[in-house]
Amino acid sequence: MKLLLGLCSALLLVLVLTGRCSAQTPHRCRTPALLSGSMSVSAREGQDWAIAKYRYDAIGQRIRLWEFGQVDSKSFHANMLFLFRKAVVYTIDYRNRTCQKNPLHTAFHPSHIPHNASLLSQVILGGSSAPGEGLLVNTWTGDVPETGGKYLATVTEFGCIPVSTLYYTEKSGWVVTTYFNAVKGIEDPEQFFPPPFCTDADTEEEELDFFSAFF
Repeated sequence: MKLLLGLCSALLLVLVLTGRCSAQTPHRCRTPALLSGSMSVSAREGQDWAIAKYRYDAIGQRIRLWEFGQVDSKSFHANMLFLFRKAVVYTIDYRNRTCQKNPLHTAFHPSHIPHNASLLSQVILGGSSAPGEGLLVNTWTGDVPETGGKYLATVTEFGCIPVSTLYYTEKSGWVVTTYFNAVKGIEDPEQFFPPPFCTDADTEEEELDFFSAFF
């Protein structure tokens, strides 16, 4: 997965400027290899958006998404399975028992803070008056030379669980992702296998990438 999951930029900047730092020394980290949770994604200043449940498997290089949202003022639902090692993505319709199969032209990028990322801040989300009132997070920033993009990524200090990302390219503008309800592990590994009615699906010509799931 290309985490590649955010707070709106204004709120994040306020937290950066006013948040209290702790004595912990932030370190670059890697998200747990198996993770289940939910996420929201928005682009074009909120005109396009999606809410999704996700299953993330960095070991097998697989991602499963169940989502709904709105793009170009039109609502949509999608059930997608990304198999990066096989370089294919399935769009699955259980109601009609149909399956669309497309080439997946991007490599798998595990969710992590890159080695060349720069620490922007360490802050407490929520309250800091008493234990349990807030969440200690680290925000990192960096460039993505291969796309000409840049990013702002926030993860928890303990566990390296994604909290938010802001990702920018000239093509997409700012894409804001927020992650929530994350749990380590995968409850049902069968979710990473296409259903039987996908076996005979012909491969479409159009190549897709991970952002195709949303926009």
